[in-house]
Amino acid sequence: MINVVYKRAANLALVLLLAGCASDAENRRSDTMAAVKPRNQVSSLPQTTGKNTLPPPQSYRKPAPVYSTGMLTGIYASSPRVHNFIRHMVQKHGFSESYLNGLFSQATRLDSVIRLETAQGAPSSGPSIPRPGSWTRYRSKFLTDEHISHGAEFWAENADVIQRASATYGVDPEYIVAIIGVETYFGRNIGKTGTFNALATLAFDTERRATFFASELENFLLMTREEGFEPLEPVGSWAGAMGLGQFMPSSFRRLAVDFDHNGVRNLWDQRDAIGSVAHYFSRSGWQRSRPVAHHANGRNGSSTISLSTYNGNEFWQVYPNFKVIKRYNNSDKYAMAVHQLAQAIKQRYAATRGPSLVMRRDRM
Repeated sequence: MINVVYKRAANLALVLLLAGCASDAENRRSDTMAAVKPRNQVSSLPQTTGKNTLPPPQSYRKPAPVYSTGMLTGIYASSPRVHNFIRHMVQKHGFSESYLNGLFSQATRLDSVIRLETAQGAPSSGPSIPRPGSWTRYRSKFLTDEHISHGAEFWAENADVIQRASATYGVDPEYIVAIIGVETYFGRNIGKTGTFNALATLAFDTERRATFFASELENFLLMTREEGFEPLEPVGSWAGAMGLGQFMPSSFRRLAVDFDHNGVRNLWDQRDAIGSVAHYFSRSGWQRSRPVAHHANGRNGSSTISLSTYNGNEFWQVYPNFKVIKRYNNSDKYAMAVHQLAQAIKQRYAATRGPSLVMRRDRM
């Protein structure tokens, strides 16, 4: 019990640190983690030599505490939203009402999460005046030598798994690596906010996207039941995204895979995360060995995008694979950062691994 209380207090204190995460007005998600320096790298699994490996599946598959109670107590005792949600979970999914009463009686409202969500939806104080160089600033968060070096290192440490995922799902390996790099700095910054408390706070204590987050909380509870996770243990971003690939619970349930075949889908583990990102891309329509984007001379129709730099706009011809990246996060800048980081990591990896990795010329 003491450990649970300590973890909750730590989550509440540390969530404030996440306010510096990368965000963009275009993004569907506003909690991309990798633009900040790593703060929660964890130790390696015994069977690997990598520096970035996440906790083994049993970290979250602990014997479930006894949550059962006859009535709802705590901060949500008088909340109609929570009572209605519990009734919905009982009637639609067969959860025990006493179990959910006990679980929600232990919920913690995260005021810092409320502030972050409120800030995302706050109207501007005046007319929006575009600032030149938004792409230059965004790019500088991800196209760093550290990101590129760690990406090549991550690829080398997980080469067999990445190659198998690439072959299984038909996704170019550099893009699997780059997504994990942009999302969580190759697992070095997965977030420390308790997912259950974050989603409960967003579903019941905010208004703007309450319906969306209630649906994600529903999927989260289903996920924990399906995978055998203790619901107060998983951690992630302030908005409920989890693991190296930062999947929301609904995406976890649809697209996460047990790529190491150990009986559980665990996106905090490198192997399952790599396979799941590849599966996500495959299901979104990725075309292996096909172009993503290349420089264009001005606008050439709807397939050309412009990105603002300090020296004017860059124009890029984009292809279906670029749109697949945007399925992950609906931002041109995000997709371009993934694309360019993928190419930079591929070049660095090829340089360190020798000429066996043939470089394609159709990307940059």
